[in-house]
Amino acid sequence: MRFFIGNKEERLAGRLQGGDSGALKDFYTLYADYLAAVCARYITDDNDMKDVFQDAFVQIISHIKDFKYRGAGSLQAWATRIVVNQSLQFLRQRHRHELLLLQEMPDVADEEDDPPVSDIPPEVFQQMVMDLPIGYRTVFNLYVFEDKSHQEIAHLLGIKKDSSCSQLSRAKSLLAKKITAYLNSKQHQR
Repeated sequence: MRFFIGNKEERLAGRLQGGDSGALKDFYTLYADYLAAVCARYITDDNDMKDVFQDAFVQIISHIKDFKYRGAGSLQAWATRIVVNQSLQFLRQRHRHELLLLQEMPDVADEEDDPPVSDIPPEVFQQMVMDLPIGYRTVFNLYVFEDKSHQEIAHLLGIKKDSSCSQLSRAKSLLAKKITAYLNSKQHQR
């Protein structure tokens, strides 16, 4: 099955690179929902998210000739990187002050054990992440979902590596409190 998916993806990339107009529609049908969700992890305002997503999509189409197929999932991964980079560019432009404040925050003590999240619906957890302050949310998303190191995050955001570490720690601490409160409220409803 993976070979079929990869083969289909490779053909789609070739069609896009060849200027096939039907390929654009196929690409959008296959990846738009996923890529929009990636964008929404970083950009909380719906109108801003739509603008950033549209800009990212234009970048994807404009640079499709640069794409090199590297196996199943590589087209989606490549497009995801573009969406993340567009989102970060927007945040650096629009929320520069808030991101610069990440440098000035003191380190925090080690966090407690992570509370269990298996009983929390994905949409509830996603909202908890979206409710984090912008710096915490951005570092958390880059670390957890994009699998970036603290060094990479520091470079992407123009902050110190230690600031990335402390922001992740704060994000996890806030999430742990939100998760515990949610689980306690559900337990009291029973």
